[in-house]
Amino acid sequence: MSDFSSIVNNADVYYREAFQRNIGLISKEEQDKLRRCRVAIAGVGGVGGFHLINLVRMGVGKFTIADMDSYEPPNIQRQCGAFVNTLGKNKAETMAEMALSINPYLDIKVFSESVSEDNINGFLSEADIFLDGIDFFSIEARRVIFRKVQEKGIYAVTAGPLGFGSAMLIFSPKGMGFDEYFDINDSMPYLEKIVAFGVGLAPAALHLSYLNLDSVDLKSKKGPSLVSACNLCSAIATTEVLNILLERKKSLSVPHYFQFDPYGKKMKAGYLTWGNRHPFQRIKRWYLLRKFSR
Repeated sequence: MSDFSSIVNNADVYYREAFQRNIGLISKEEQDKLRRCRVAIAGVGGVGGFHLINLVRMGVGKFTIADMDSYEPPNIQRQCGAFVNTLGKNKAETMAEMALSINPYLDIKVFSESVSEDNINGFLSEADIFLDGIDFFSIEARRVIFRKVQEKGIYAVTAGPLGFGSAMLIFSPKGMGFDEYFDINDSMPYLEKIVAFGVGLAPAALHLSYLNLDSVDLKSKKGPSLVSACNLCSAIATTEVLNILLERKKSLSVPHYFQFDPYGKKMKAGYLTWGNRHPFQRIKRWYLLRKFSR
């Protein structure tokens, strides 16, 4: 460390040296802009933890992260902050330490509780974009956050691990809202909401050709998930976050969707007319709701 102390102890020098290999794909001006940007990430477990680390290494300089959960043994197989020595520790606090070990000059705010109506304004304060890392089954938390994100006029990106692949949706502050796209409302029971979310997240359903649906238990909120898929989610989502923050290409927000499955060697980008109210989507929702209601 002593050989590099003159670099590590100077914020500007460290930033320039640590992220110099980004230049060429990101311009120096864009790198400076990323250093000033704040990304809010709710949930830093399986997918969200990789979101944080990837964006730190891309040179984003400010974060607000939230997670109320602590690491447990089942997290070991896919969550980048899960180690034997972090079992029992809060995920948000652990991931903040990991992020600071990469860039000690980060401006990082940590919420070691879930995001709710009571603290959401503080969580989204000064955020330039919201990145969704919330557990698949926490549908009400998503509804609260996505509603407030749109109200504040910022973009939201969500990517979910599905089988060996990933599906991604982008929500523009001027486009369809979360409830409108997924066709969800307060009167619906939980099971109907979560089925609607799963079907709307991946209209192409590329993973269903090999996924054993019997391994998915919506009532107990459990299902299979691989680390490779979590990594892929983050690669796709953080690339789009950079695109939005740097104002490069126009982002195709919902009802546009994107799904990539490396196992099936398939990719699908499409436009879902009427969102989850599309007739084919309604049929899929009916079938899955019937199956999981047994």
